[in-house]
Amino acid sequence: QVQLVENGGGLVQPGGSLRLSCAASERTFNGYAMGWFRQAPGKEREFVTAISSTSADTYYATSVKGRFTISRDYAKNTVYLQMDNLKPEDTAVYYCAAEDPRHHLYGSIWDAVMENPYRYLEVWGQGTLVTVSS
Repeated sequence: QVQLVENGGGLVQPGGSLRLSCAASERTFNGYAMGWFRQAPGKEREFVTAISSTSADTYYATSVKGRFTISRDYAKNTVYLQMDNLKPEDTAVYYCAAEDPRHHLYGSIWDAVMENPYRYLEVWGQGTLVTVSS
């Protein structure tokens, strides 16, 4: 069973930093795009960032551009989200997501992910809470 496990959430003061990690259960995920969504209380889930299978391409939502950095460590089957200069409006449950290797037998389709990340980043972690408050 494919699985993503997030870690790294917690309470941080405004202006502070946190690094989230997302470990994939299978090395196969190294060949597919991965990303992060977040959901604040009472709000819809928001697509935050994604990274292509080769790390050559990345995407950031306008709300986090310049403050968040996504990266991946292929040796550890892990994707990271470095969050700097955090703001109270960043408070949310953060979810790691990935293309499902079982549905993309011929490899990652970055263009499809960019066109509809909610559809193509279909494997989800359990979420980790990030609270930004003084």
